[in-house]
Amino acid sequence: AFCRGRIVRVPKGPLIRVVGTEVAIPCSVSDYDGPSEQNFDWEFSRDTDFVRIVSTWDSTFTSEEYQKRVGRGDIKLRRSSNDAVELVIRNIQPADQGRYKCSTPSTDATVQGNYDAEVQVKVISDGLSVSGSKARSSASLRLSEGDSFKLRCSASTTSPEHTHLHVTWQVRSGSSWRDILSLTHEGKFQPGPGYEERYRSGDVRLDTGANDTYGLSVSQASSVDGGAYRCLVSEWVRGADGSWQKIQEKSVEIATVSIQRTDVVISTSNVSVTERDSLDLTCNITTDRSGIFQAEVMWYFSVSPDDTLSDAQLLLSMDHNSVVSDSTLISLSHVDRNSYRLLVRDVDVEDSGYYFCEAAIWVPLHNGSWHKVVERTSAPVSVVVTALEPDYDVFLNASKTPKFSDDPTELNCRITNVQDTEANIRFSVSWYYRQHLPGDDVAAEELLASMDADWTLLPGDRGRERIQNGEIIFSKKSADTFSLRIQWTSESDRGDYFCVISAWSRHRNNSWVKSKDVTSAPVNIFWATQDYTLTVEAVKLKPFFVAGHTFEMTCKVSSKNIKTPRYSVLITAEKPLTDQSGPNGTTRIISLSQDSVVRLEDWTDQTRVDGVVLEKVQENEFRYRMYQTQISDAGLYRCVVTAWSPGGGGMWREAVNGLSNPIQIDFQTSGPVFNVSVHSDSPTIYQGEVADLLCIITTEGMPLEPDDMSFDVSWFAVRSFALDREPVLLASLDRRGIVTQSRRNGSSDVSVERISPLEFRLRVHGCEDRDFGNHYCLVTPWVRSATGVWQREPDIKAKPLFLSVKMDVLNAFKYPLLIGIGLATAIGLLSCLIGYCSSRWCCKKEVQETRRERRRLMSMEMD
Repeated sequence: AFCRGRIVRVPKGPLIRVVGTEVAIPCSVSDYDGPSEQNFDWEFSRDTDFVRIVSTWDSTFTSEEYQKRVGRGDIKLRRSSNDAVELVIRNIQPADQGRYKCSTPSTDATVQGNYDAEVQVKVISDGLSVSGSKARSSASLRLSEGDSFKLRCSASTTSPEHTHLHVTWQVRSGSSWRDILSLTHEGKFQPGPGYEERYRSGDVRLDTGANDTYGLSVSQASSVDGGAYRCLVSEWVRGADGSWQKIQEKSVEIATVSIQRTDVVISTSNVSVTERDSLDLTCNITTDRSGIFQAEVMWYFSVSPDDTLSDAQLLLSMDHNSVVSDSTLISLSHVDRNSYRLLVRDVDVEDSGYYFCEAAIWVPLHNGSWHKVVERTSAPVSVVVTALEPDYDVFLNASKTPKFSDDPTELNCRITNVQDTEANIRFSVSWYYRQHLPGDDVAAEELLASMDADWTLLPGDRGRERIQNGEIIFSKKSADTFSLRIQWTSESDRGDYFCVISAWSRHRNNSWVKSKDVTSAPVNIFWATQDYTLTVEAVKLKPFFVAGHTFEMTCKVSSKNIKTPRYSVLITAEKPLTDQSGPNGTTRIISLSQDSVVRLEDWTDQTRVDGVVLEKVQENEFRYRMYQTQISDAGLYRCVVTAWSPGGGGMWREAVNGLSNPIQIDFQTSGPVFNVSVHSDSPTIYQGEVADLLCIITTEGMPLEPDDMSFDVSWFAVRSFALDREPVLLASLDRRGIVTQSRRNGSSDVSVERISPLEFRLRVHGCEDRDFGNHYCLVTPWVRSATGVWQREPDIKAKPLFLSVKMDVLNAFKYPLLIGIGLATAIGLLSCLIGYCSSRWCCKKEVQETRRERRRLMSMEMD
């Protein structure tokens, strides 16, 4: 197992071959050194001496007695790979029987293994004979599709060796032969490609008989079975290694079989018939079968020409006993031996499609039963059924047209000149609207509603909600008249209207199918309109008043071209400093709807909830009052009026808007001027300390008593250096002394107090890092007038003061350092104590030294 050397191999002998055949003896070499392509020498011996035959590398290697045969190519070498060749001997003769030796010249570094091998070749006489049937009629067979036929051949051998025969039946349709069925040399039946199913069903059989005959039986012959048939016989012998070897092969052509195909065709091609007529189709079976047979015919219908039989609809059938399935409007008759007629009476549009027939041929058996031999399906025939369209006209007129908005509109769509209609025709309507566009632009038509064959209303996308609310009504007044009514016509309803009358035909299955559409001429719905006009005038009733008095103004409205208008009024003020003002500085104060419902809009002063009043004096006059006016109420006041006209269904429709002239409220006062500043003695503090911030108010101008002044103070903080964030409310103190604090996330706390009439203090207790930032106060002054009314002054914002919070490093690290030094000292002393105790009592050991004798050193030479 651990040795390696060159190995030359030839087949294990003896090799038995038949005289006159071609012999190929392989030889291979393995486990060699040197080049990959090896050379081979072949020698032959009948007794003891070897004669050189041929070599792959030496052209002078061949002996004289083999030079002619090698020169003619009767003996040659055929290389199959770099390490294998075959010795080919054509037309081997008994003189070639003997021992053949294959040698390989050495290319190895060392001589190991074997460099030649011998094989014995035995040449036997040809004892194989193959012949066909003796009957001349079997040379050519003409059969009909579905018939059966049998072919026979004889094969025998007189070989002196123990050989086996391999018999194969083949057919040729074209240039190549196909295997049908084989009886192998091992006694097994082997069907060819494509014949497995027919072999298992018994339609293809191979039978052995007396006198070494082999018969092929084919049942249910089809067009693929046509062609030339031959019997191929090969002789096999078992070699010395137990494998089977084919030693020769012979064949003989037995017969030529032609199969007449049975076709099924429909006599007509594409057919076009009119509704209510009859459809006549004939199915013809083309066959040259002369014996007794019966045909089975089935007619099918499909919508698509690509449908299979499983997808198609079976119309009618006739079995081989001429029994026809029952049908009322369809009949199937036997015209002659090979023709079958299908008649469909009173055809409908739904009968349009593809028709095809399927035919099967049945033949009688010897026991009296019938057997199906062939089945074919025709190509589909296209049938088009043309519908009978009724003839009628459509007329559309307007019985009611609007002259003003919200007037009703009614359109009638009438069917006229009805001709050639039957009792199974009914009509339905579809209503369409098209808007007028300026210029030459054409608007797309919009479906309002449609009716199906059962007169069920199907609303379109346009006006679906109005249809459901009953504002648009569709009805069928009579058998030939359909109506469209708009209860309240608006400007958006102006445009063209037209109707489409659809005719529906009833089919045999009581279904309705649309057969025709007729469109009416459009009717234009339009009325002349005048633009609405609305004028609003505001008047201030008291030309002069001071703060604390009542402001009063009236709004007078006049309109044109509006039918029975009602007005809604909104009072607005232009005060740029108010937080509730809109993008243009306008604040909505109070409104009065067209139904006289008052509503406060952006008036959020809880102390003056009843301070504004808006009332209706006359149908077109409204009055606005503001009680106890404040200086902050200064601004421009207007009346915004909307005119409403009654719409459909009791709803109000907005017509036009109007804006009055402004009325100004301006207080001429000579009161004091307030200034606010923020101050702190220590703007930089450490964590945990208390920060004190003072909000100081100063006055200029007319001096006031402390009891006549009051302040709302709010403290804010911006948590950044550059004031680029939103301010955060810390706490507030109103003029009544009520303190309000915002919710805080940290552990610090704030307090607000009044320390003098004009000074307010904010304290931040237990400051943290998050308490840094710009801090300022916002002050709202309140001044009591001579009449005893408190007036609110504009808000004053102080300049921010930056509060810095630092960390006390010494206090922060004092206690941790003391604790760390103490722990380190204690652990060090404890370690020394443990070491001393361990060395004193635990690890003590007596060591006794041995006494050494004093001797001289030895010299180096004695080492």
